Amino acid sequence: MSTPKLSVLLFTLALVFSACSRVVKEPKVGEWRAVLETIDGKPMPFLFDYTAEGTLVVRNAEEEVVFDDITLNGDSITIAHPIYEGVFKGIFTQDSIYGNFIKPSLNRVVPFVMKQGRQERFAVSAAPKATVTGNWETVFSPDKPSDRYIAKGMFEQVGHKVVGTFRTTTGDYRYLDGSVENDTLRLSTFDGAHAFLFTARVQGDTLMEGTFYSGNHWKEPFTARKNENYELPRADSLTFLKEGYEKLAFSFPDTEGNMVSLEDERFQNKVVIVQIMGTWCPNCLDETKYYTQYVKDNPSDDLEFVSLAFEYAPSKEKAIAAINRLKEKVGVPYPILLAQHGSSDKKKANDKLPMLSAVLSYPTTIFIDKSGKVRKIHTGFNGPATGDKYDAFVQSFEAYVGKLLAEDIHTLNQQSAGNKDVSN
Repeated sequence: MSTPKLSVLLFTLALVFSACSRVVKEPKVGEWRAVLETIDGKPMPFLFDYTAEGTLVVRNAEEEVVFDDITLNGDSITIAHPIYEGVFKGIFTQDSIYGNFIKPSLNRVVPFVMKQGRQERFAVSAAPKATVTGNWETVFSPDKPSDRYIAKGMFEQVGHKVVGTFRTTTGDYRYLDGSVENDTLRLSTFDGAHAFLFTARVQGDTLMEGTFYSGNHWKEPFTARKNENYELPRADSLTFLKEGYEKLAFSFPDTEGNMVSLEDERFQNKVVIVQIMGTWCPNCLDETKYYTQYVKDNPSDDLEFVSLAFEYAPSKEKAIAAINRLKEKVGVPYPILLAQHGSSDKKKANDKLPMLSAVLSYPTTIFIDKSGKVRKIHTGFNGPATGDKYDAFVQSFEAYVGKLLAEDIHTLNQQSAGNKDVSN
């Protein structure tokens, strides 16, 4: 072979090898199944798509949760949610990912494995011997008074597939997705913040041997019986002002460090909606998205929103960063104040708002009229996963805010001076 031809061949081979060395290996595009490990080692599965755009889209029943912050470095992968702190860190091939789901501020580490290919959420080898469609009167931790709480299960079953949720007095357990195999019910969800697994044995109109797992740090028993007429207590009957208090009062910093109080001029003679929340809380995110859209659709000079964030982030800087991330991603147009960092403990939150009977739930919404009087406190939030209950909340919220906006400030002040009740 002549020298020129050899040179051309070597140059061509060099280009080929150079191009190959620059090929970036990444997970296959398509359907995947992930399994996180619970406290008992039970599998907590969820399904997702790895897209051509390099995003991960988790599917829980009707819900899609997008992870758009994915970093590849050699055979290492990091998958982060745009708002929540939790992050997947692992080693990947084209059809598998192994590693841990980590929440640094809470020191929580949950092992996981992800496999590429079309798969069932829960593998089913036998037909269902029971149906769970309907409403279920539910008690979690029934034998432990300090932890006991009530809920309403709402499920729809087609064949062996089941979707639904548990509503509690403080919120809902998101979009649950699963199946019935023989007499065993299994439901799971993963929304970027929480990983839940529910298992139970269906015996007629009763759910027996129920267990609720949250990640690998918590589990509790539950029981339920079918009751189509069951309802939870009214959300506006659970939290109230203590005797001796007439108004809500606070002074907390915004993300720029400016102290904000309800005594500020911007809130005077206006209807004010105060949201107690946390950036780590999926129900709060659902509610914040709704409030953000409401403000954009219903601009009013007589209405103000303000949120009080109770953050478990260990430092003020990390808590502020979490708030700014939420505001940017959702487009929140109203102030979110840092009420607390280092803990989301509700008793500590109540210390910051001592006029409240208790802080029972993130989120909680406080309605204040133009005279500064607390007119209603709504505990918890029925998110989109609750279907008709969410629609009912939206209608009720819009009607009540409309009523408060229509009230005349002078009339309210006269009624207040005469101690007339305008709380309805």
